[in-house]
Amino acid sequence: MASARRKGRGRLSSIDLLPPEAESAVIWAMGELRERKRLQIDIHKEFNSRLADLGLQPVSLSAFNRYAIRLAATARRLEETRAIAAAVTERLGPGEADELTVMVAEAIKTLIFELLEDAGEGGIGPKGAMEMAQALHHAVRTQSVSSKRRREVEEEFAAKAKKAVDQVAKQKGLSAETVEAIKAKILGIER
Repeated sequence: MASARRKGRGRLSSIDLLPPEAESAVIWAMGELRERKRLQIDIHKEFNSRLADLGLQPVSLSAFNRYAIRLAATARRLEETRAIAAAVTERLGPGEADELTVMVAEAIKTLIFELLEDAGEGGIGPKGAMEMAQALHHAVRTQSVSSKRRREVEEEFAAKAKKAVDQVAKQKGLSAETVEAIKAKILGIER
């Protein structure tokens, strides 16, 4: 039986409750866990050593384990999302891929809005706000890059089509008026 995801932020873990000066140790531990090259117990031990160097209390192994499981679940969801997006994108043409990019960017914007709403009065910490801002920035940037690429493809197609029409017109002896009419019909070019 699949478990439903909790709504809201849930209870804060002891890692979530660490002061801002512990952020570098938390980021280090997350990186080590994602790399999957060391045993979790060794990462936990070094994490607590880093906390001790900062004058902070250690985090229990069970709290660290819950945090690691939550991190792994999030990483799996991200990988699954990337795999699905890659599979869908492979089957799409240039115009359709652009539409998918716009759709995904809009979904990210909606998700950010929903996360902010769900945070309620407690709000989102500076780190969470920064991560959301970065996600939004990347989504908007991706939309503009995709739109730019679409314009480039359209301009390239128009140039090739004009050249092909001119070559055929020359071979067939078509008048300049006929050539311009053909270009206007094919490319929507008005002169």
